[in-house]
Amino acid sequence: MARLPRGIVRPREAVLRMAPYSPPTAGRTGKLRLDFNENTVGSSPRVAEFLRQQLSAGDLAVYPEYGEVRCALAEYFGVNPDQFLISNGTDEAIQVFVNTYVNAGDKVLLLRPAYAMYRFYAELAGAKIREVNYRRPRMDFPLEELLDQIAPTTRAVIIANPGNPTGTGTTLAAIERILKRASHAAVLIDEAYFEFCGVTALPLIERSPNLFVSRTFSKVFGMAAMRLGCLFSHPVNVAYLRKAQSPYSVNMLAALAVQEAVRDRRYVEHYVTEVLAARELLCVGLEKLKIPYVPSSANFVLVNAGKKAAGLRDALRERGILVRDRSHEVPGHVRITVGTREQTRRLVNALEEFWR
Repeated sequence: MARLPRGIVRPREAVLRMAPYSPPTAGRTGKLRLDFNENTVGSSPRVAEFLRQQLSAGDLAVYPEYGEVRCALAEYFGVNPDQFLISNGTDEAIQVFVNTYVNAGDKVLLLRPAYAMYRFYAELAGAKIREVNYRRPRMDFPLEELLDQIAPTTRAVIIANPGNPTGTGTTLAAIERILKRASHAAVLIDEAYFEFCGVTALPLIERSPNLFVSRTFSKVFGMAAMRLGCLFSHPVNVAYLRKAQSPYSVNMLAALAVQEAVRDRRYVEHYVTEVLAARELLCVGLEKLKIPYVPSSANFVLVNAGKKAAGLRDALRERGILVRDRSHEVPGHVRITVGTREQTRRLVNALEEFWR
């Protein structure tokens, strides 16, 4: 490990050992953004209009209050206000979960590949991480392998359903088996892409005291810039989670915007319908080109471009289309966000130009 310059205070060992997480967020303006699984057309127009009507200069000088947003979200999700907390994106929800339940040296079980923030916060806590691989080549959910790795010393299990970048998921029955096997551990099911698959563990929080479920407004709702998420669990757990959370981590703009976002259900339903149709269109295009891909339950598709992965990413960028090369996790694979059918036709045309 490199020697620190004279006078620099040595950070914790967990920080020294961590690899930095540096997502490529620059140079995206004006491009067709199929790289971060965002909503590709934006939030409901009603959200921006609602903010214009609600905001004043004086409002920005006051710390946010969350009573109204908690009631609005409780009604939308069909839970009680004491069964969840709102968070600064799902990232903070993951951080609060880890900070509440994981000590240095505790064993945390993850899948691989997975969203980078699971490992990030577990490593930052000094946890001992065990990873279970998705089943290649179709990236099927490794239920039996995961169950075999749950030990009496396992402190936390973090799973995305469906997974990112795989796009593959599991059933509610499988989640119940995991909760039963890991009854001594805290189990987080990240449902960032729930709206595209329809499988949720949220109804289980009342009878499964070790279950935590996260949702985000960064994907289907088109509010990634707002940074808002929710973390659900038994009320006793939520009380502990709130102790580990900064009291004003969610800004007032996000708290206002989400109230209007959940009122416009038709907008979300229409976008989901469009994405599912576009996903089918993309898969048909890939099959015609004989490009292997992983069947997806999310708003993205993991494509096996082999040795052409980096070249494909670069060629699409030259055409104004951004995709994410995931070769560092799954060699030769590129993850492509699914947008509208019109956007997908543009993408497929570019793929045909490159692949042939």
